[in-house]
Amino acid sequence: MAKEKAVIDPVVRIEGHMRVECEVEDGKVTNAWVSGTLFRGMEEILKKRKAEDAFYIAQRICGVCPISHGHASTQAAEAALGIKIPQNARIIRNIIEGAQYLHSHILWFYTLAALDYVNVISALSADIADTYALAAEAGTGTADFGAIQSRLLKFAEGKQLSIFSGHWWTHPAYKLSPELNLIAVAHYLEALEMQAEAATVIGVMGGKFPHFMTSLPGGTAFVPTEEKLDDVLFRITKVKEFIDTKMIPDTIAVAANYLDALEYGVGVKNFLSWGVFEDKSFDPKKRAMPRGAIYDAQLSGVVDADPAKVIEYTERSWYDSPSALNPAKGETAMAYTDYDIEKKYSWAKAPRHDGRAMEVGPLARMLVAFVSGVPEVRTEVDGALERLGAPKQYAKLISLLGRIAARNLEAKIIAQWTLQWVLDLVEALKGGDSSFFTQERGQTGEGAGLWEAPRGAVGHWMNAKDGAIENYQVVSPSTWLSSPRDADDRRGPIEEALIGCPVEKIEEPLEPLRIVHSFDP
Repeated sequence: MAKEKAVIDPVVRIEGHMRVECEVEDGKVTNAWVSGTLFRGMEEILKKRKAEDAFYIAQRICGVCPISHGHASTQAAEAALGIKIPQNARIIRNIIEGAQYLHSHILWFYTLAALDYVNVISALSADIADTYALAAEAGTGTADFGAIQSRLLKFAEGKQLSIFSGHWWTHPAYKLSPELNLIAVAHYLEALEMQAEAATVIGVMGGKFPHFMTSLPGGTAFVPTEEKLDDVLFRITKVKEFIDTKMIPDTIAVAANYLDALEYGVGVKNFLSWGVFEDKSFDPKKRAMPRGAIYDAQLSGVVDADPAKVIEYTERSWYDSPSALNPAKGETAMAYTDYDIEKKYSWAKAPRHDGRAMEVGPLARMLVAFVSGVPEVRTEVDGALERLGAPKQYAKLISLLGRIAARNLEAKIIAQWTLQWVLDLVEALKGGDSSFFTQERGQTGEGAGLWEAPRGAVGHWMNAKDGAIENYQVVSPSTWLSSPRDADDRRGPIEEALIGCPVEKIEEPLEPLRIVHSFDP
């Protein structure tokens, strides 16, 4: 059978700009190229500015995960200038970061990824009584399903599907019953409200969202009061209940209809996490989600994630910067030519750790935490595999469906942790600890903020002299994930995960789109 090309350009329902090109033969992807089509250049913007100002500017890299970029930038400045923050500031940063994770994971599952599996048009034919019965059987929450179906019908009759327009609703890869589709649509709409609740927590503690104001180098500018912490506790509890009673049951119910997705979307089989949610020791290996790397799908042990082993290749990227530099010495010299898959085809560089392309994100974090023995992670992973009929089959996690499940299970765990951090802060204040910020700092030094955004490992490298930034480099999660080929022609993580993906309709490549969305680039 002749080779065909499937192209998705632009890729929609992601944060940013991307093109995906797949070579398809005998109904499966045999080669793939992922192109980042937007130049950001934040590294150049930050040069010569005050080291402390990077916090405000660098988080503009992303409108969805600015908290993580802000924290990584602040940590880079603190490492470079020798700043040690108080424990209260650590807890407050964890709470703000946790709220962002909850916002992001709910946003991803319902708004960005669900419509790859949930057929909104099919929900119009759902039997309302059967829908309530199915919701009870699946253990997922109910809603006014009749009213929601009526709203959808008005959209459809007017030929205006609003937020549900522009999809391949006739594609045969949709497998859910009309009733399950209606349940998912109801929760899609409720998820918009839950995102707002999580964002409000960030607004209370961070001043606003996106692009918060309080996690400055030195600690935090947020001073908690009993009233504000009560508000935060109420909203996190509300979000947690939604995740426990709707998002997780929805995940299991939908996954049961797509078990074939355990067999493809594997990718590079290497996983990296810098770790996230600081422990009182400030040791990255003791973070709630710990630092570590896994090579070649070996789930028997974790190796150290060493920033000294990170290099970025530029052979296939639109830069004149030298290739194979560590970000601490990195350069960002743009040089656009043409889109050419045989030469240069992306604004993303190709980062590698110890010579390997690395998957980052929830699956990487959950696998590193699982192998490291984090008890909450082991419990949730074992429980999910049991419910999917694959008990203890941990290798199955390295798949399209495993990637989806990992993100949502992580949301459940982080919701519980975030509640506990709020209670920890209450106890600290009751004990008389009122330290939130330190002014003590140097003016010259080098440092890196190595952290985790919801989408994966994020690193900010800063070189400061006399209080000003001499050099600044960022390796974002999407740089890891959507990286092009490197000097040895090795594919990046998304490119590799697309290999072997089934494609039923070349003009509507829904299956490859599912894989791309599973990484949330």
